[in-house]
Amino acid sequence: MPASRLIILSVAVAAAGGAGYVAKNMVAPPPQVTVESGPKAPAVALQDVLVLSGDVPMGNQLNNNIAWQSWPADGINANFITRAAEPEALDKLKGSVARMTMYTGEPLRRSKLIGEGQSFMSSILPSGMRAVATAISADTSAGGFILPNDFVDVIMTRKADAGNGGTNFNTETILKNIRVLAIDQTIQEDEEGKKTRVGQTATLELTPRQAEIITVAQQMADRLTLALRAISDTQEKNLDEADYLVSGNGRRGTVRLIKSGEVSEVGARK
Repeated sequence: MPASRLIILSVAVAAAGGAGYVAKNMVAPPPQVTVESGPKAPAVALQDVLVLSGDVPMGNQLNNNIAWQSWPADGINANFITRAAEPEALDKLKGSVARMTMYTGEPLRRSKLIGEGQSFMSSILPSGMRAVATAISADTSAGGFILPNDFVDVIMTRKADAGNGGTNFNTETILKNIRVLAIDQTIQEDEEGKKTRVGQTATLELTPRQAEIITVAQQMADRLTLALRAISDTQEKNLDEADYLVSGNGRRGTVRLIKSGEVSEVGARK
């Protein structure tokens, strides 16, 4: 065989071998990456916290509206209820009553629950205040638009003899900026505030002095009416009151009576 043909054949064989080697490397599977088995530790330490899984209106039981939820340990308040500290809290607290409205996702706090053996009204009443039920005029009290947690003025209306068989009416605001705790048996506003209730009895949040004033006014008045205040006016403080109805001359229970234009003071019996 001529030498030239041998050279060409050798080059062809070498080229074919090189092409085969390149093709083999192109179709070779990628190297396998070894993955360590087993769960990874969380980047943030978590604890189970008892939270609201549904909205709970004031005065309602929690029932099934509470659940455990993972919570960052660094963000847990001392007042939160955790599974680590109270593993049986979920079942124990289902029958508890909310002393204020609570909302979905909110961590449950015992300060927002009524304590065992406590009544609802006494639990929502601030320290030093009194709840006084007052008969009101249903047809004139803001058309029924007064709801619990609204603030009102209390207006007293009395008849007075005008002589010659005539009658005059004296009207006076005896208390101002008073919080309404309840209207009849309604202790909270209806859903979304769309419904109203015309009540004939309002339970008001009063100081002991105001409680004495309205007690006297109920005996003297022909009608007590609630006047609804604007939200912007509820921050007013130290407003005038009808202190003259209960004298402050040192005699406990002294009442100043006004009859036919004449003023007299009567001391209550001890």
